[in-house]
Amino acid sequence: MTNFISIIAKELVVRDEQVKAAIELLDGGATVPFIARYRKEATGTLDDAQLRTLEERLRYLREMDARRLAIIESIKEQGKLTPEVEQALLLADTKARLEDIYLPFKEKRRTKAQIAKEAGLEPLADMLLSDPMKDPDKEYKAFIKTDGEHPVPDKKAALEGARAILVERFAEHADLTGSLREEMWGRGSLGSKARDGKRREGAKFADYFDFTEPYRNLPSHRILALLRGEKEEILSLDFGDGEVADTRDAPATLYENRIAVTFGISRQGRPADAFLSDSVRWAWRTRIKPGLGLDIRMRLWQEAEKEAVRVFAANLRDLLLAAPAGGRATIGLDPGFRTGVKVAVVDRTGKMVDHATIYPHEPARQWNESMLTLAQLCVKHRIELVAIGNGTASRETEKLVADLIRLKPDLKLTKAIVSEAGASVYSASAFASKEFPDLDVSIRGAVSIARRLQDPLGELVKVPPAAIGVGQYQHDLSQHELARALDATVEDCVNAVGVDLNTASVPLLARVSGIGESLAQNIVAHRDANGPFPSRDKLKDVPRLGPKAFEQCAGFLRIRDGENPLDASGVHPESYPVVKKILSATKSDIKALIGQSKALQVLNPASFADDRFGLPTVTDIIRELEKPGRDPRPEFKTATFKEGVEKISDLKRGMILEATITNVAAFGAFADIGVHQDGLIHISAMAEKRISDPREVVRPGQVVKVKVLDIDAPRNRISLTLRLSDPLPQSGGQKGTGGGTSATARAKPEKSSGNAAGGALGGALAAAMAKAAERQKGR
Repeated sequence: MTNFISIIAKELVVRDEQVKAAIELLDGGATVPFIARYRKEATGTLDDAQLRTLEERLRYLREMDARRLAIIESIKEQGKLTPEVEQALLLADTKARLEDIYLPFKEKRRTKAQIAKEAGLEPLADMLLSDPMKDPDKEYKAFIKTDGEHPVPDKKAALEGARAILVERFAEHADLTGSLREEMWGRGSLGSKARDGKRREGAKFADYFDFTEPYRNLPSHRILALLRGEKEEILSLDFGDGEVADTRDAPATLYENRIAVTFGISRQGRPADAFLSDSVRWAWRTRIKPGLGLDIRMRLWQEAEKEAVRVFAANLRDLLLAAPAGGRATIGLDPGFRTGVKVAVVDRTGKMVDHATIYPHEPARQWNESMLTLAQLCVKHRIELVAIGNGTASRETEKLVADLIRLKPDLKLTKAIVSEAGASVYSASAFASKEFPDLDVSIRGAVSIARRLQDPLGELVKVPPAAIGVGQYQHDLSQHELARALDATVEDCVNAVGVDLNTASVPLLARVSGIGESLAQNIVAHRDANGPFPSRDKLKDVPRLGPKAFEQCAGFLRIRDGENPLDASGVHPESYPVVKKILSATKSDIKALIGQSKALQVLNPASFADDRFGLPTVTDIIRELEKPGRDPRPEFKTATFKEGVEKISDLKRGMILEATITNVAAFGAFADIGVHQDGLIHISAMAEKRISDPREVVRPGQVVKVKVLDIDAPRNRISLTLRLSDPLPQSGGQKGTGGGTSATARAKPEKSSGNAAGGALGGALAAAMAKAAERQKGR
């Protein structure tokens, strides 16, 4: 019914033909990554961001159309569908407008107005509204009745019934309600106060104990903080209309005047004017305003949710596309105190080859023995990287590794702190149980930590996106909407990087365009039974992988050292004929041409384009031949935490530290500086110029230098700045940021102050380590 194509084209500022082609491809089963990468001619080079927006908007419009049809059918069944009502429904451009029109026809509980109508009082209401010269004090008498199912015993009952009918009529006027809603949105404010006796308990919401801000100005994180405070029964919220406090004798508000004008009501001294004006005031204060308050609450929540989902998805994207350390043998350490530090060794391909548990911290304090175990594992497996989980005992464990690196420089180790977010979810998952059936859950976590350093994308896809925890107020959001957005983000990232067909896990393959869980299992089963795939074409031998699935996935799968060098690139098999034309024109073979930038850059893409493969596709092919299978992720880099700074009490104002950005919110970014809780870099402290989005400056996983501006230990708040020349505040104690609980430095589990046994390595231990190394060489 709705012209989806024109609406979306106008919103995206593109041509109708582009939108039409994209919708046809989506409806035909094509994925967004496939369309964005391999169907540029059809869509006029719409990119993945535009296509995701198109997909979401199309879903909304189709849902709205389905609701429109259901409403029309409902009103038709009631026998009340007039041409005017139907036309209004057909022209409605939002779900809210549809519901406004439907409101008078919606089945509802018996109201005072319905009871009054059943008592025969609607003619009285109509009479007074149409002719204010009628006197309510006289006209009611004709409607008095003491018998029957709905008696009207006296004047009060008659006039209250008439007023209830008018109130309902005023409140269900769709155009009026819509205009009042927008007026209240533009003029009103959300206020909050602490509930009685809740100030101490709700200290984290102190910024909102006496707060008001216009609806239009409220950022998403503030809305979510206010709603969370109300949910936890700390705050009372007031959805104001921008007018002075209501009193019985107060002048009519703008809203009441708007209602009165709509229904031709005015005070001219006529007998019914006072009754009608009172009905208007009653309608606004008891029915319309509370209803619009609920609408605005929902609108604020939906806008906040949309922004929170966007931020979460953007942060997830940055984590998934974080720099991989690559194929280097790695030790993963899952720190702990009493239960010990779990150690897992993975080889350059990510295969677990060894594991152990060491007890360097309280209460065992086996510092030297733990270092010896690590040294032996490093020598035995030629370890290059040490990945340390950032949870409990992280800094203490990092100190252990630092001592090992200092005393055994010949090991040439590089250490890095790795986020543990979601590692426990993976460890207990069915996939982890199948991969490591005989391995303790905690050791599985150490394996995941090691692999996250080698390849963040390949490991994080095994964790439900919401469990990675890089959002704000994620548990307050619609889990369905959040999951849909995050799944789309994972899909885009996996396909942007590409997947090695012969090493990828089932969870990673399942995220490739056109594959899914079942086909991924079939691919791995075929690989296990028949050995590595020699070419992309052999994918067609996988059970249930038909031509459509092959078309969707083949370009995103990589085969290293296969039969055809093009199989290691992002060139789709359907485009191999174009490469043959290029080889013919250059009188070269693929092995000689691939990677030769100078030879490829002089080619004119237009000379190889035809009706099937247009200029955008040919240009992409030549670019891919220059850098086949190029990885869009940045170069691997680690942060170095300052020695001696392990807890908040070690911090001093003015310190300059290295930090890793862990999360980005609308109001700023959180940074790990190695003190068990993240500090906040407020958006105002990120750049010399004013910025509207922290992501203009930082991304999760990025290593930055920060200066400590302020420390508020009682509230667990650390204020940081990226502007290292910023002067320090006059006094300690960070002021409220307006971020509510999101703006609070995110506490990590408290840890002990370290281990006295963790000092310099004694000569005896050094000798023991040397002997261990010699024994290893002897083997």
